[in-house]
Amino acid sequence: MRKGFPAAALMLLGAGVVMAQSPYESAADFAKYARKLREQALLKVEPQVFVPTASRTNTATHYPWRANVVTTVFWVGEQAGGNNPVPNYKSCWDANWTSNYGGFDTPDTSSRRNYIPASFTPRQNPFYCALPYNDVTHGQFKPEAPLVIPWFRTAYTEPGRSVCKDRWLAIRKGGRVCYAQWEDCGPFRTDHFQYVFQNERPKPNLNHGAGLDVSPAVRDYLGLGPTDVT
Repeated sequence: MRKGFPAAALMLLGAGVVMAQSPYESAADFAKYARKLREQALLKVEPQVFVPTASRTNTATHYPWRANVVTTVFWVGEQAGGNNPVPNYKSCWDANWTSNYGGFDTPDTSSRRNYIPASFTPRQNPFYCALPYNDVTHGQFKPEAPLVIPWFRTAYTEPGRSVCKDRWLAIRKGGRVCYAQWEDCGPFRTDHFQYVFQNERPKPNLNHGAGLDVSPAVRDYLGLGPTDVT
């Protein structure tokens, strides 16, 4: 779990997204998989206020952009240190995250090829992110979860099974958009639904008020720095 990001914007796009596990066995297979899911994003991040146009879906008017959200980088298997007091060998929703992912998702660019570690092919989507809200605590949904999560009813499967895990976000930097899955909670907080689903700004924190964590694959695709504005 990451407890710590520059400025960005978030927008909820819809609630009826069908989630799927990535079946890819190689970077090429994942690219094909990702293209099929490009339109399934629920949240968008970009550096300026979004102005809806006729070519956009109507959902844009219901979930306006949040501008200037600070974005930082985190990764599966990250050790605690510096402004990250919590190690990321597990996530809020997966106690065996590193093992299930397939290993340490090194952020070292010299040890990466085609958006994944050069040493292995991940068993999960390398394009992942974290937002500072967890809908589950102590095996049960938080009281506000059914009220504030737009897709709660359509995504609900059983008590205490997160409806936020694996949801898709679109993250924009300049002219590029990267689609990533919500796989952990942070930076720093797991309770800020007023920011994730409503109109509040991210709370002050050690990383300049960061409100989004992204994986090395997202960083590389968008050309982000360690702390950036998406």
